Amino acid sequence: MSGDRPTMPPVRLPSDAELARDALSAPLLARAAKLARWAGEEGIPVGVGGELLAEQLRAATELLGLAGDEDGDAYAMDAWQHALDTGLVDFEENEESEEGEDGEEPGAGEDEPRGTAVAGEELATLTSGSPSDVLDLFLGGFESVLADAAAPDLGDIADRIAEGEDLDLDSLDWDPEGEADFLDGVLGNLYLLTALEQSDVEHPVPLPALAASMIVPDDMDEPTDDILEEVSDAMMRLDDQFRLLAPTGIIEYRPVDESLIEEVDGEGHIRESVDGVDSEAPEEEDVSRYGMVSLTPLGVFAVRTRMAEAGIDAPAVGDLADKGADVLLAALPGHPETAARAEAELWLARRTPAEAAAELLAAGRGNDADAPSRRLACQQTLSLLGADAEPALRDVLDDRELGGLARVWLAEHGATDVPEPGEDMVFWLTVDTIAAQLAASGDTDELRGLVEGLVGQHGGFFETAWRVDHPATADVLEAMGRLHPEKKIAKEARKAAFKARSRR
Repeated sequence: MSGDRPTMPPVRLPSDAELARDALSAPLLARAAKLARWAGEEGIPVGVGGELLAEQLRAATELLGLAGDEDGDAYAMDAWQHALDTGLVDFEENEESEEGEDGEEPGAGEDEPRGTAVAGEELATLTSGSPSDVLDLFLGGFESVLADAAAPDLGDIADRIAEGEDLDLDSLDWDPEGEADFLDGVLGNLYLLTALEQSDVEHPVPLPALAASMIVPDDMDEPTDDILEEVSDAMMRLDDQFRLLAPTGIIEYRPVDESLIEEVDGEGHIRESVDGVDSEAPEEEDVSRYGMVSLTPLGVFAVRTRMAEAGIDAPAVGDLADKGADVLLAALPGHPETAARAEAELWLARRTPAEAAAELLAAGRGNDADAPSRRLACQQTLSLLGADAEPALRDVLDDRELGGLARVWLAEHGATDVPEPGEDMVFWLTVDTIAAQLAASGDTDELRGLVEGLVGQHGGFFETAWRVDHPATADVLEAMGRLHPEKKIAKEARKAAFKARSRR
């Protein structure tokens, strides 16, 4: 296990080959590759730092099919910069441009060639590299875009300086590290929602809710006006950042409706109220106007890689396939349902049904506090096996800890000649099952219904139940007292719990 390292729920990832295909088809990398091939071996003249000159920028915009887009030039410049950042394009400065004519500073002259840009060595990676090589290149480019997204917007400040305005830079509220941490936190929240199967491309997260998750304190019932203004500011910041990140392919993003934004003191603010972001949300059609975002599988991969590099334990489904059954059963209770089933299936695929069943049953034994959860995970994993596992289940029919779940498996698989369990085994399995469900979900409506059904079907249930020799008997009976709606029966459960505790 990871010890004190922070741990995230496991995520399901496509293969490296599928992820590499997603990376290659992402708009930013695809455009960058197209421009790199355009530059070719002969190269094109470029300006300071490799930037495109006006003539080349027009050609690049047309080449990318963006000439009719009002932001076409900006997209082309972004793609060219991405090509430079990832090594798809190499830039060599002309020797004579190191110092301009008449001692002029390098870069003087806004549209003069200062060097030549040619296709870089990394361009071959996109066609002949392994999926892993492609993903490494993609991650390097993603890091550059992420850094740009977290950087302050210097455009307005540059314009004001160009106009001769005096600026007190010390008074500017810049916190690059804090901004980067904020964006990392937002992506981490999106990752967590995806891992918990509460969000995917088909179920995006409203931008107000995502911003509120970073701003509104957990113990605040009703956000104050100041907090709501912070949420609004965060939404506008995230809207700009997500617009930059979307072309990398890591997110699907529907931007904030421009009609909701107004200028207040020179800054963008949400014109309409963001009340309800953490309680009663507006109708879905209204929420979507405030922006909707989700991580793509490529985004899950990218954020997971960053988390792992930061020392966070971010497992993926399949990590346990070569581990022992004890490790599998210890981990599955903490997995989301779909991920747990996928993990179990991958684990079973490495073993024969007979081997898997025997190993699972052996790992399911025990009387420690986690044993009920292990046995429930054991039962759920065994349910994925077919008839070849039957001999291993029959071998444990007389085992007090495993005989009950073995009978359940055999009955579900249509086995014959299965001996009826004794009353002791039935009650022991009942306590064990409720203990496992309490550990997994606590006092749920589903468990409440189970408790009502059990008591209704067995007259004198508590008179027998308190005698069950199971470590969790008293805790289970106390829970039944909390869950049963009838006061008389709840009181009987509490009395039984007291007797069980005294007996132990």
